[in-house]
Amino acid sequence: MTASARHRTAARAKIVVVKVGSRVLTDEQGLLDVHRVEAVARQVDAVLATGRQVVLVSSGAVSAGMGRLGLDRRPEELAHLQAVAAVGQSCLIESYERVLRDCRRHAAQVLLVAEDLHDRRRYLNIRNTLRSLLDFAAVPIVNENDTVSVEELRTSFGDNDHLAAQVAMLLPAELLVLLSDVAGLYDRAPDDPAARLVPQLDRIDGEAEAFVHDSAGGRSKGGMASKLAAARAVTAVGTDCVIAAGREPGVLEAILRGEEVGTLFPSASQAVPARKRWLGWTAQCRGLLAVDRGARAAVVGRGSSLLAAGVCSVEGSFTNGDLVGLVSVEDPSRRIFARGLVNYTAEEVRRIAGLKTGSIAGALGTCPYDEVVHRDNLSVLQQSTPCPQTPSPGQDTCCRNS
Repeated sequence: MTASARHRTAARAKIVVVKVGSRVLTDEQGLLDVHRVEAVARQVDAVLATGRQVVLVSSGAVSAGMGRLGLDRRPEELAHLQAVAAVGQSCLIESYERVLRDCRRHAAQVLLVAEDLHDRRRYLNIRNTLRSLLDFAAVPIVNENDTVSVEELRTSFGDNDHLAAQVAMLLPAELLVLLSDVAGLYDRAPDDPAARLVPQLDRIDGEAEAFVHDSAGGRSKGGMASKLAAARAVTAVGTDCVIAAGREPGVLEAILRGEEVGTLFPSASQAVPARKRWLGWTAQCRGLLAVDRGARAAVVGRGSSLLAAGVCSVEGSFTNGDLVGLVSVEDPSRRIFARGLVNYTAEEVRRIAGLKTGSIAGALGTCPYDEVVHRDNLSVLQQSTPCPQTPSPGQDTCCRNS
């Protein structure tokens, strides 16, 4: 079964997003190792030679900056980190460009912040730019814009894993490869002599998450937990994912030959339409609507719109056209089961919650829409996302489906 799934993954992979972690690209001192950058770039060239297209999501800017500035320790102050990242980003791109130029190809730097993907217009612009770069046979090198981004540098939870998943869903890509310092997902701590590599995982559930054993370290922001989150997101919308050892010679080429390398996560569904991917897995929620059992069944089971009669309560502050998450009033874990663009403001939804459609005009003085969220603007999530806190105006970290 695994062999046939591997060959299926390799055969259908026309666009491949490859994420390379800091630990793959750095030496024992935590500084950028140009020889490892060269090895990755040459593998990318080999994949391109097969007729596929590749987008590279690369960490390593801070490590490169440390080396260029002669630092032997990662700065702790945010402004210093941002400065080091700014210096290192040019060094990182130079390293890739040097190798790719020898292969008669070129690297294209693409720096993003979270809001770039949450805003629909900017999201589409990024997709068009990436596709144009691929048409020119350039290699987009994508990274967080650490120079202006704050949370990405403070956190230790795999932003580039999340970013790589978002890029794979945006294009869309048929395959996401996460190159790490470990060979894949193990059934226990990788340094345990009895640990066994899990060659294929068809479902990411609580049992799979129990396999996660991340080690502490200051050179990378990610870990196996963030990689599983990335795999969960992309497989839900039709993209396969492989986690493999980035330092293994020829690992990328082996994956695309269908060899049993790393851990394969086959996609759980057919490809989800582009707009639904953005609604369900990329754009950020501005609030939550708690709905009753009947409304949830209608949205999930019958693909219906959400009507005011099914809304029980409203959380957060949002305006019409914003993205909101739907949770069941009966679910104490507050898991978002669908996300969509709302037709009314938060205050208006509070006033019409529980009302029949015919009563909306009486409550608001007008009834511009029969639906609170129209089915065309709804995306049902195959795997719900826990949402433990109420979003405040302009903030929705509890609603991000990662």
